[in-house]
Amino acid sequence: MKIFYDFDHVDEIRNAVVTTGSFDGVHIGHKVILQRLKKHATEIGGETVVITFHPHPRKVLYPDTAGKELFLINSQREKIHLLQKSGLDNLIIVEFTLDFSRMTSIDFVKNILLNKLHAKVIIVGFNHHFGYNREGDSMELRNLGSKNGFEVVEIPEQDIQNESVSSAKIRKAIQDGDIQKANAYLDHQYIMMGLLHKSSATLEEIGFPGYTLSVEEDSKLVPPNGVYAVTVIGDDSISRAMCFIRKNEGAPLETLVEVHLLENYGSIEGQTGTLLFHKRIRGERILTTPGDLKRQLTIDRNKVDELLF
Repeated sequence: MKIFYDFDHVDEIRNAVVTTGSFDGVHIGHKVILQRLKKHATEIGGETVVITFHPHPRKVLYPDTAGKELFLINSQREKIHLLQKSGLDNLIIVEFTLDFSRMTSIDFVKNILLNKLHAKVIIVGFNHHFGYNREGDSMELRNLGSKNGFEVVEIPEQDIQNESVSSAKIRKAIQDGDIQKANAYLDHQYIMMGLLHKSSATLEEIGFPGYTLSVEEDSKLVPPNGVYAVTVIGDDSISRAMCFIRKNEGAPLETLVEVHLLENYGSIEGQTGTLLFHKRIRGERILTTPGDLKRQLTIDRNKVDELLF
């Protein structure tokens, strides 16, 4: 998959089949669109193109209201990873600014989709709107297509409803700690990616050494406090693991994500780790002594060992 961060440096794309969207979560509903994208690209001997945005438009347009409270399923690194796994040919990550948001729908089609990408097919979801103040719709897009020689494919309402999963539903499931529900909506496991560091001395001292995962973006949605069964993927290793999440709600806000591996393949400190979440084992408990903590973590480890075999 080729990745571009502006339109000026995009390589020549053969018979571009294009769609746009935030694709947060790259969930089962998004996969309907991606599958349709690939189908049409195959039919015309073309390449698939997704245009997405960073930061999320709501963060820019409503920074003090809706955007302030918006936490995203994926960091940018995670979204790239998931889209690459989907078999996408080209990903264009647009810096979303107030100036960009003021581009009219006609200018977006003519200046970007036609002049920059030479789009042959544009895939849109049902009831699609785009451009400044969401003024453009699929009817306008079809009119422009008939005049400028590109095809517009609107995914039928029924197809979208059959896989009707919103990113908001997934965010709610993750915030509730219901990882299994989130995974069902996503059609893959909820992931966290980040640099791995040596874990806190507290865990090492009681016999549970491991690693701390850096949360790369402030807007990344992290599950609630508790213990989780996860798989940890390093550069050349994969291990079952127990994950501890603790959020300090004070100032400054701090989130600690630690993992204790059930298998030992040597040190993975300094590597970029991928955590695949399976299930929440328990919520947060107040444990006042090292002995109490060790006993509880031993119980937790046994549960993870039974769950992930």
